[in-house]
Amino acid sequence: MSSVSTSAFYERASLDIGALRARAERLQAAMSRGERLSRSSDDPVAAARLRALQRTDSFTAIDTANANRATADLAIADGALGAFANYIMRAQELATQAASGVLTGAQRAVLGTELGHLHGNLVSLANARDSAGHALFGGETAGDAYQLDGAGNAAYIGTASAGEIALGEGLSVSRGLTGPDFLNFNHNGIPANLMAVVKGLAEALQGAVPDPAAAARDALGALGTALDTVNTGQTLVGARLAWIDLTTERRIDLSELRSGEEADLGGTDLAVTVTRLQEVLTVLEASQASFAKLSSLSLFDAIN
Repeated sequence: MSSVSTSAFYERASLDIGALRARAERLQAAMSRGERLSRSSDDPVAAARLRALQRTDSFTAIDTANANRATADLAIADGALGAFANYIMRAQELATQAASGVLTGAQRAVLGTELGHLHGNLVSLANARDSAGHALFGGETAGDAYQLDGAGNAAYIGTASAGEIALGEGLSVSRGLTGPDFLNFNHNGIPANLMAVVKGLAEALQGAVPDPAAAARDALGALGTALDTVNTGQTLVGARLAWIDLTTERRIDLSELRSGEEADLGGTDLAVTVTRLQEVLTVLEASQASFAKLSSLSLFDAIN
């Protein structure tokens, strides 16, 4: 009986001290990880909520990547539209010069040659690429947005819309503009196209019409309308960039709220954990001292 009691004493003391050491190790691990939960069974409700928050964080990362891509594409589009505006203003300058009655036919032909080069630049710019290497103004097509026919006229070969990019929470934004969105316009009730206007003026100044000065004056009105259309496109792109900024701010705010909740649910409260660890270590030290003192008493030797 005494042997069993002694064995039970040692076993119980070993279990108690082992449990205290294990608890101290868990508290130390929680401090080093910064996480309160080492497994779901520590707090099933909190663990389930943490998993839901982490899934949301994963979706948020995708939304952030989409927003960054849309921002990059729209920024490229904004720069390209600025270049279109500059080309149009140069075409206006050339048309104004050509409209003057003091120029000779040869001089107008020189202006026409520059406008021909300008037309080529406009076509190249219309076929600019986005951040993924696809047509910037071709909608959802991967190739060029425009191609030249046998007569050198630029024809749109992209899709009808630019496509949407999801920003999360059911929100989305158009990734850009298609060429017709800002290159096509109505002038005096007649459908027109910027590249066709510039090409037509270049040919007129090089002798394709009997009165090139009148053609230049007519082109000035169309170029003015084209510039207004491009400026409207820039305004639209700017509004979409602002919308992305707004949704990004909301996403950051929600992410910060989730981070706070995650910290509350699974994070380690350092002050509380240190206090508990100190308490456990004190009890462990006292238990070890008590066990050492009791196990050394001669009474146990006598019982055995």
